[in-house]
Amino acid sequence: MTRRRRRETSVLVAIIACVALVLVGSVFPIGAVLGTALSPEAWPRYVAFFTSSTDLRILWNTLVLGVLVGLAGTAIGFLFAFVQARLDVPGKKVLHLIALMPVVSPPFAVATAAIVLFGRRGLVTHELFGLEYDIYGLDGLVFVLSLSLFPVAYLGLLGMMRSLDPAMEEAAMTLGAARWRVFRTVLLPLLAPGLAGPFLLLFVEAIADLANPLVVSGDYTVLASRAYLAVTGEYDTTSAAVYSLILLVPSIGVFVAQRYWLSRKVRTTVTGRPSGAVHLITGWARWPVLALAVLVSLVIVALYGTVIAGGVTRVFGVDYALTFTHLREVLLGVGQEALKDTTLLAAIATPIAGVFGLLIAWLAVRHLPRSGGWLDFAGTLGVAVPGTVLGIGYLLAYRPSRYVGDLEVLPGLVGGSAVAGGAVAIVLAYVVRSVPAGLRTGTAALSQLHPSLEEASKGLGAGPLRTFRTITLPLVRPALLTGLGYGFARCMTSLSTIILLVTPGTHIITSQILSAANTGRYGVAFAYCTVLTALVLAGFGIIRLLVGRTATLHRVSGRYER
Repeated sequence: MTRRRRRETSVLVAIIACVALVLVGSVFPIGAVLGTALSPEAWPRYVAFFTSSTDLRILWNTLVLGVLVGLAGTAIGFLFAFVQARLDVPGKKVLHLIALMPVVSPPFAVATAAIVLFGRRGLVTHELFGLEYDIYGLDGLVFVLSLSLFPVAYLGLLGMMRSLDPAMEEAAMTLGAARWRVFRTVLLPLLAPGLAGPFLLLFVEAIADLANPLVVSGDYTVLASRAYLAVTGEYDTTSAAVYSLILLVPSIGVFVAQRYWLSRKVRTTVTGRPSGAVHLITGWARWPVLALAVLVSLVIVALYGTVIAGGVTRVFGVDYALTFTHLREVLLGVGQEALKDTTLLAAIATPIAGVFGLLIAWLAVRHLPRSGGWLDFAGTLGVAVPGTVLGIGYLLAYRPSRYVGDLEVLPGLVGGSAVAGGAVAIVLAYVVRSVPAGLRTGTAALSQLHPSLEEASKGLGAGPLRTFRTITLPLVRPALLTGLGYGFARCMTSLSTIILLVTPGTHIITSQILSAANTGRYGVAFAYCTVLTALVLAGFGIIRLLVGRTATLHRVSGRYER
């Protein structure tokens, strides 16, 4: 009886810890936004918003941006996935690596390089073709966001294409169908449910993005940047909360629709092991498709080549003299503190997020059959809620009041200065935004792990937490590795959630990049982007080294017997 109570107590402690995290990190800040946005003094703001042609235009701009980025990003992702999974062409590994470049880069890298290459005095548009093209606006935002976000669609669609049973395509070709007809009548219908998921995810990411609109939006204002400016420029947190709630409605609505769509999707081709081999396209039709993918790849390489070259030249596009002044400023000057602070905070947040992501997945899948779905949903709020909304929620919930004269401009719901807009708040924001990665990969890994392995451990007298630590965790180590890597990259490159939490005593790299880009110091911005990308890649290597090789059942059982 005592041992059983210990087991129940250990699970209860884990549940309390996870619930406390989602309450403090997600629910309470979102509640602060809702409380402010639904307060009596906020109602006139809604009347003003929905009767103002300017505000309605901002709402329309946001939705149009989300739809266009969702379509363009999903199309690019599908193109790269199709080349990898269905074409017999050389250079696939190179294309795969190029497609993953935006994953490890800061959000400003593509935007800043696009301005230098395709802006009003751009190296390509003006110097090469003599065009007076203005990249600032909707077209520039769609271009930048599509290239920044398409890897999300690419990875999802690539996995789906590789998991399809090729027997359906073989049957169609045996009946005499041409490749184009097989693609149109077999492959596309099978992938249709999978295309909706990436589109909806890119839609949410696009309307929630703050970094790129602050750099390349020009006069094209969206809700995320409008809410940010309401806080930083007008000191009006009530209006910011109203904008946040309006932004939250389509974000949560699309997120719920995505989960519903994926839950009802029928995978009729998965019958165990695929019953045939994929017949790669070898005819002439593969070359135009490959050429289109290569063209997109060249644009990506040109953008990131500009980032690297711009960091070591005086003024890229004007004076190409080699200089290390920008890198010196980043590594040895004012940027040194930002590098240290950002890396330290990300290093603290990443393992916490990875462990809690797996822990929530373990509780939801194994121990909470009825309420596990709610815990899973609460753990996913960090990515379902736009970063700008979450950042404003932290501002409202945890930041102490500030005054300009006798005017209270930044009221806080709690006055605790320990969390107030500093390192603790930033780490908490990093954790909450990174937990969903480990949660999703952990849920998928646990679904493939038979419960009998854990039941055998419990039958030998091990408690739930010991079973999780010695049996479950080693077997789902690849999921932990994925969650840690993605979480570290997200922490290092995050801006929208933490920009309002940065204080003079806390320096964040992405905030420094934004400041440099907005003041036209593109060389310094490029140097920051280059160093930040190198730090993220180094972090991936360290995480892989520390987490170690993938576990097998034999190694786990041997370790447990000892």
